[in-house]
Amino acid sequence: MIIKKREIPLSIQKLQALHRRIPKQHPKQPVIKENLAKRLAGYKGEHSIDYPISFLPEKNYFILHDVRLFDSMHYFQMDSLVLNQKFVLILEVKNNTGSLYFDQAFHQLIRTLDGQKEAFPDPLLQIQRQEQQLKKWLVHNHLPEIPILSLVVISNPYTLLQSSPENKLIHQKVIRSEFLPMKINQFEEEYQADILSQKELKRIISKMKKQHSPVDQNMLEQFELTKEDLIKGVFCPACDYLPLRRIYGTWYCPQCTCKNQSAHIGSIKDYQLLLGPTFTNSAMRDFLQISSPSLMTRLLQSMDIPYAGTRKGRIYHLVQEE
Repeated sequence: MIIKKREIPLSIQKLQALHRRIPKQHPKQPVIKENLAKRLAGYKGEHSIDYPISFLPEKNYFILHDVRLFDSMHYFQMDSLVLNQKFVLILEVKNNTGSLYFDQAFHQLIRTLDGQKEAFPDPLLQIQRQEQQLKKWLVHNHLPEIPILSLVVISNPYTLLQSSPENKLIHQKVIRSEFLPMKINQFEEEYQADILSQKELKRIISKMKKQHSPVDQNMLEQFELTKEDLIKGVFCPACDYLPLRRIYGTWYCPQCTCKNQSAHIGSIKDYQLLLGPTFTNSAMRDFLQISSPSLMTRLLQSMDIPYAGTRKGRIYHLVQEE
């Protein structure tokens, strides 16, 4: 049973908004585009394990995707968690292409692609640390102990995996995504006794959902940009063109000729992602390039956005979607 669905991470949503709002010729645009492409590839890889996981019996397993918790000292993020009454399984998904060599002498992952070698952090160290942090989180929250297992899942079926023959841990900890259901069945045979009651398991899951804390980075600060670097106006939901024109009560795109009455909603979301959830009528008018205060008020009222204050002192606050 999927308890927490996999959704587009907030970091990707922010990068998409930034990519859309920064001029194509801006010197920071290439690094923004590269960063977005890497995150989208990782997200695609994480999504690829949803199919093999779907073969697990729903009544026996609880699945939580993209969970970030605080162990009392550090935050730690896990791509997916598989829980039952016998064990908790951490899944770290890798979507690298090319050839991967697991170098345990220097604890690094070496990728070879198009004749070029590149080093990455050791995913085996990563899942080992995640195990320790999850154990610490359970203790910190006064939750019962349970065996914590972990796997590195390679989602790309065409990736070549290599390691030195003596690295036995690689064969136990690194698997391809299509083998995941069989590997979990092996764990079931190894851990046959129920450690937790249904009530205790549900309590752990409830705590995880409640304490999940997604990364919320300021993208302008990360890329050393300012509000003045952003393109203002309402973007086209069909082709991302900026800015749309307001004609006879609707938004018109001069590039693809699309007409849309609610195109401003996506641009207000861009404001939230890049500049924060709180704003005034004047600030949003400037961002959307709307000259009429009354029109801006009507658009905000139609979205039923919470606010405090009256008239010119009114402050709106967008609520982050779950």
